[in-house]
Amino acid sequence: MNLFLLGIIIFLLFVLDVRTNEEQYEIDPNGYIIFCLCMGRFGNQAEHFLGGLAFAKLLNRTLIAPPWRTYKNIPYSEWFQLESLVSYHRVIDAQDFMEKLAPRVWPPESRIGFCWLPADKSKSDCKMKDGNPFEPFWNELNVDFIDTVTYQLNYDEYSIDQWNQLFPSVRYPVIALKGAPASFPMEARYRYLQKYMNWSENIINEVQQHQQKLFNNESYIGIHLRNDLDWKRACADVESYKTRSYMASPQCLDLPSSSYTFVTHKMCYPSDDDILRLLKNVVLRTRIHNIYVATDKRPMIKEIEEYLSAQHVQVKHLDPWLPVIDVAMLTHANYFIGNCVSSFTAIVKRARDVKDLPSAFWGFSN
Repeated sequence: MNLFLLGIIIFLLFVLDVRTNEEQYEIDPNGYIIFCLCMGRFGNQAEHFLGGLAFAKLLNRTLIAPPWRTYKNIPYSEWFQLESLVSYHRVIDAQDFMEKLAPRVWPPESRIGFCWLPADKSKSDCKMKDGNPFEPFWNELNVDFIDTVTYQLNYDEYSIDQWNQLFPSVRYPVIALKGAPASFPMEARYRYLQKYMNWSENIINEVQQHQQKLFNNESYIGIHLRNDLDWKRACADVESYKTRSYMASPQCLDLPSSSYTFVTHKMCYPSDDDILRLLKNVVLRTRIHNIYVATDKRPMIKEIEEYLSAQHVQVKHLDPWLPVIDVAMLTHANYFIGNCVSSFTAIVKRARDVKDLPSAFWGFSN
């Protein structure tokens, strides 16, 4: 008798768990959207993610939060809180979707890829998994496509009716795009969405450990230096382009205080002297003597310590294996100086703007 009752209890608990799990992952009748964050490094991916998040809301489809792309897929929730996005729009982590909902919503025999292509191109040119990072991105999600469709639609509010007419959720429960439905640099109107990207507990814990170890939890100035050879080449002729929009440059040229017409070489690739002068000015103004350097090449530790020897500065450079740690460290600095043209600087600046923290740019009238 006791064994019989125990069996019933175990069965009921199992049924309850299954029902709870199904309720937690209720199918969205409006459909889903996912895209590959396959352009560039983390800074570029973050801009594309926010643009894609905005587009998912416009379409009123649940966003399948795509993983970040390094040498492998990194689940969105490993670096940022998924829950924070929910206050803006419906989201589900890609891994959770593939495990819990895809068998019912998007089985292997119904997976179709979407490509933007000119009207004169054949859909055979839509190669969803052609090359790196596209192939490993989808492979690590265990996704293969049985067919593709092409489109020539925009990703703005004026195109939503066309999207819904051409690709209704009943026929296309999941819109899987080859690339992000967003522009680069990102549209200024979507920068505020950064406030929904809150760091995960793991990232916060690591930042706090570094702050304690490097600066004993004292205030510090964070600086971002782009000075590798590729960046130097990218900036060499920037003034000849006479453009306001060069990579992430709108982040500073769009500021009300900006008097610049075009991107300058000094903004893109400031000299050591320009960097040292501005940094000294900030140290004197803030009376902060700890400096954290994030860079892709040369941290200038010796140069900074010599130039600011009278100010007795302490300069630290982690060079973490994951650049996202540098982003988080700069985000939490008491003052920040970055590169106007860099999307790496851009994500730091947006996150700091959300918290009304002071920031400046090299080669710019701050």
